[in-house]
Amino acid sequence: MEPVNVAIIYYSATGSVHALARAIAEGAGKAGAAVRLRKVRETAPPEAINANPAWAQHIQDSAGVAEATLGDLGWADAVLLGTPTRFGNPASQLRAFLETTGPLWSQGKLAGKVCSVFTASNTLHGGQESTILALSNTFYHWGGVMVPPGYTDPVQFKTGNPYGTSHVAGQGAPSEETLQSARHQARRVVDVAAALKAGRAAV
Repeated sequence: MEPVNVAIIYYSATGSVHALARAIAEGAGKAGAAVRLRKVRETAPPEAINANPAWAQHIQDSAGVAEATLGDLGWADAVLLGTPTRFGNPASQLRAFLETTGPLWSQGKLAGKVCSVFTASNTLHGGQESTILALSNTFYHWGGVMVPPGYTDPVQFKTGNPYGTSHVAGQGAPSEETLQSARHQARRVVDVAAALKAGRAAV
């Protein structure tokens, strides 16, 4: 069987979600998937970006990451979305991209894809779970197959979020345990997508 195609599509302002996305890409790749790591287009005005040195620096650091297209979604068997929290909701940059997916949705080309979410907030209890749940609403409309990490690996009892990998950016860079959780989430998504792909091929 052909490998599972995994699209990791994310928005990151200062780099925390980018670090999680890279760990997820690593986990998916080690699980045998073909991986596309894609950022969404930055829509914030330059004056806002330049007012935050970390934001401006991350724009430069991630310049080599390709921007997401609808073609990436159409190609994917599984989609992992990453976003920082914005008042308990996904970042507008990621929402702007998702709001362009109507043509694929109307043709039924998003139905049946395995879907999962990861996030970061600046503070503890800063809206991580509500952000993940808010993005899940999009997957429901797509007809996606939701695959959270749950408590399906010992690392999940250390990182504590069964909804999706999450990080408190105000505490510094993601810990090794958080990155392990991201890799596990990716492996779980790949395993489920592979089982579905094999089942569909056998029908």
